[in-house]
Amino acid sequence: MVTETRPSGGHNPMPLPPFTVVVADDDRGTREALAEFLQNQGFRPVLAADGGEAVEIVQVELVHLVLFDMHMPRLTGLEALTLLRNTLDRVLPAVLMTADATTELLRQAYSAQVYSVIPKPVKASVVLHTLTRALSQVYGAPPKTTPPAGGPTGPPVPPDRG
Repeated sequence: MVTETRPSGGHNPMPLPPFTVVVADDDRGTREALAEFLQNQGFRPVLAADGGEAVEIVQVELVHLVLFDMHMPRLTGLEALTLLRNTLDRVLPAVLMTADATTELLRQAYSAQVYSVIPKPVKASVVLHTLTRALSQVYGAPPKTTPPAGGPTGPPVPPDRG
């Protein structure tokens, strides 16, 4: 589980505006740990248990970035992203997480215009750095975030259990 400590002063600076990030992963522990970490960094996480649910959320809410696990029921991360790319009329940065980063998967991900592919188990610092850079590239100035607890790399998010 990702753990965070608040900086002395008792508050976390919020990015202006708060960026909404859909976290789609079929492993509940990973999904909730990422959501807690992102919320502590000033993001507004919205959780989806699979790719289909993530697509439904993006179609009804203003979302700034999607963070997809690759292997999920209903729709994989790439399938969900492809569907969104074909239906949205705006740029939506996407980051893919996978424990199976084969050359073919990476080729497919970059062909689908994924901003980055993060290996699982993910590290808090890698998630924060990747999301901040993607949001900065699409929306301008980088959001202000709090450094992750646990030193420069932060604690890892637990691996999928199933």
